[in-house]
Amino acid sequence: MWAYESVFYQIYPLGFCGAPFENDGVLEHRILKVNDWIPHIKKLGADAIYFSPVFESDTHGYNTRDYTKIDTRLGTNEDFAQVCDNLHKDGIKVVLDGVFNHVGRGFWAFQDVLKNRESSPYVNWFGRIAFDGNSNYNDGLWYEGWEGNYDLVKLNLRNEDVIQHIFSAIKGWVDEFDIDGLRLDVAYCLDHDFLRRLREFCDSLKPDFFLVGETLHGDYNQIMNDAMLHSVTNYECYKGLYSSFNSMNMFEINHSLLRQFGPEQWTLYKGKHLLSFVDNHDVTRVASILTNEKHLPLIYALAFGMPGIPCVYYGSEWGEKAKKEDGDPALRACFEAPQCNELTEWISKLAEAKKQSKALCYGNFYSVVLTNGQCVFGRECDGEKVFVCINAADQPFFAGFDMGKGDATDLITGEQVTLNGGLELPPYSAYFLR
Repeated sequence: MWAYESVFYQIYPLGFCGAPFENDGVLEHRILKVNDWIPHIKKLGADAIYFSPVFESDTHGYNTRDYTKIDTRLGTNEDFAQVCDNLHKDGIKVVLDGVFNHVGRGFWAFQDVLKNRESSPYVNWFGRIAFDGNSNYNDGLWYEGWEGNYDLVKLNLRNEDVIQHIFSAIKGWVDEFDIDGLRLDVAYCLDHDFLRRLREFCDSLKPDFFLVGETLHGDYNQIMNDAMLHSVTNYECYKGLYSSFNSMNMFEINHSLLRQFGPEQWTLYKGKHLLSFVDNHDVTRVASILTNEKHLPLIYALAFGMPGIPCVYYGSEWGEKAKKEDGDPALRACFEAPQCNELTEWISKLAEAKKQSKALCYGNFYSVVLTNGQCVFGRECDGEKVFVCINAADQPFFAGFDMGKGDATDLITGEQVTLNGGLELPPYSAYFLR
């Protein structure tokens, strides 16, 4: 599967393009802006892009009105087809946000229910509609909203017409935009039978079509398996990544990684590839959450060195800041042009190291050296052995481990490193030693 060897770049298009929050119905060809960023995305080393919602919606993209039409605020289907074509020409795969758990109040079938009530042919398209109740919007009927959000109307994924409508839309996205995969919004809420059918359907559309689901906690194997999704978002390690640096407690992230990928028999996700991230469109940007900015390059090194598929959120590659408490629009900002600095250069080196190492893409995981401020772990695959070494402290540290005497190559810088029963790690340093 191509995704297991990829580095992802996430764009939240409505914010990225500076679209108004409310759908004003005014056609603007904003999505073409992505074309200008392709050289930057390539330079960063990303070879797959995950677009948050692009389809016609009421406001933020997750309240869909029409699965077949690019949001007017972003442009036309032809505009987006051109963007996807340009990305593909540069070897960048395209993954779209599939929001199938719920739709917006502006969704045409729900509008029909509001208008025609009991006589609407679409009543059973939705989770549960009660005509003897009322909603927050005073509709004279009650319906199920996702987690109590009544701008998000729950779909009935047991209704064959709904399933076929979604499948038809996905086929359209493959035909029109040649997409390579889907990220499933709130995948932990989706009906398991629907997920099985979705996998089967997508497999029939395109070989190696990639399905990754948004999950928070719990047993990811319930929906990440041979019959359902290829991958899920690794929220379990998300907190561990920044918390380990902020509390100078490398045991925290190491514990999660051993639980997920370690050498024990009971390890949960051995051989699987979760989507790793240090931030995204829903959480505080990593530069705003780390208490020591010298840890910024190191947290990316850890995210790229651990098992999984690394994903970088647009703007964070140059250390942009934004806090969740300032509201979602703050996290989903519009930048005139990409910026390049030391962090960007560092991430591009990490990306190249990751993509060129079988051990970093497919290798196992075992802990070698672990203290509060330092960790060294091994990744091995097909005879290739890489040691990921992190020193988060402001003092040098001798990491004693047996890698044999002689030289090793640091995959990040390409430099030769002489080993003698271990390695002296400078303050705030990271290495991928092969």
